[in-house]
Amino acid sequence: MTTRVLTGITTSGTPHLGNYAGAIRPSIQTSELPGVDAFYFMADYHALIKCDDPQRIARSRLEIAATWIAAGLDADKVTLYRQSDVPEIPELCWMLTCVTPKGLMNRAHAYKASVDQNVARQAEPDDGVDMGLFSYPILMAADILMFNARKVPVGRDQVQHLEMARDIAQRFNHLYGGGQDFFVLPEVQIDDEVATLPGLDGRKMSKSYDNTIPLFEGGAKATRAAVARIVTDSREPGQPKDAEGSHLYTLYRAFATPQESLQFRRELEQGMGWGDAKNQLCDRIELELAPMRERYAELMAKPQRIEEILQAGAAKARKISAPFMAQLRAAVGLRPAVVSAAQDKAGKTKAEKKARFVSFRDEEGQFRFRLLDAAGNELLLSSAFANPKAAGEVIKRLQNEELDGFVVQAGEAAVLRVGEVEVGRLEAAALPAVREAIASLSAAE
Repeated sequence: MTTRVLTGITTSGTPHLGNYAGAIRPSIQTSELPGVDAFYFMADYHALIKCDDPQRIARSRLEIAATWIAAGLDADKVTLYRQSDVPEIPELCWMLTCVTPKGLMNRAHAYKASVDQNVARQAEPDDGVDMGLFSYPILMAADILMFNARKVPVGRDQVQHLEMARDIAQRFNHLYGGGQDFFVLPEVQIDDEVATLPGLDGRKMSKSYDNTIPLFEGGAKATRAAVARIVTDSREPGQPKDAEGSHLYTLYRAFATPQESLQFRRELEQGMGWGDAKNQLCDRIELELAPMRERYAELMAKPQRIEEILQAGAAKARKISAPFMAQLRAAVGLRPAVVSAAQDKAGKTKAEKKARFVSFRDEEGQFRFRLLDAAGNELLLSSAFANPKAAGEVIKRLQNEELDGFVVQAGEAAVLRVGEVEVGRLEAAALPAVREAIASLSAAE
């Protein structure tokens, strides 16, 4: 069975050694696994949120595409494209924006952090907040749902955005699905084993800390110059070193075999000098990076080749996105006038097949369900449940047991209870329609 895995690539800045070990290398290794349908997109629309320098955006797109290809990403085996080359993505983003509650976006961590900072300095809550920052999770949802990715590798700081994508997909499916789901619900994939490399000062390697080791930029000379600046303790050559506490050892392990790492550790513990240790680290890194750096230089010298690869990837991606967007346009009513009547008739026929329960998450994050009749009219809106399993168990009991056993009537109103749990309230006059709809579901099974 094939699983579609989608990875977004940030297009701002120049990649460093930490990006390679923590994201690029493991992502490429994933693309080579059997049963993986790998999609990689360069998130250049997202880059506009953080960067307003056109030259930097253009240069970064080129450098990052060349980096991934040079590092071994096989564009013939995966789908590699720029976000901005697939026009269906921003179109889907608008459709999703129109069904996304503002309250959901209010809870996004990045937006809340900006508001909190503004409040702390006694500024307007939304000071400096643009709609790119505020709506970022919706564009991310469009990236994922456009290709119905099943698995999305992300860092822990992005988990909330995946949960939002699931919520938005469920809402769209409910509003426009007519009995079918257009979008699969993406699943978070977190790899806690992925290397997080220390930078020159021991903190996580990051451009924000200005403590990075360049990947290809500046060649082997720049790599050695950066490694030479790595902070070590004051132990002299001949004195045993604490390998586990050494940033050099952590970096070495990220590029060496277990046997090589063990030997490096032994030499440190036997008194190898820090200068010799840094030279060994540079030699080991260079063994892996040198062939890639040569390929990178070739690609950067021929930007047209990079463009050809990305355009081919966009064409491959659009073979999926273009027909899918045609389905989504029809679903929301954006159909050609000459065929809209026929499509309406076909859609109504499909919707009239049977009644159904529809589960969803409300704006407060609680789980509910609706009972719809064959024409799609709401017969029952459930109370809120803390988790989807509880809601699912209630639906199952309603389908499999006599409805009258759950009904508590009070004049013109009726309350449905399953055990001690209140399921929902409705007019007593609506009970026959509810009973008929549930009976039809049982008969269909």
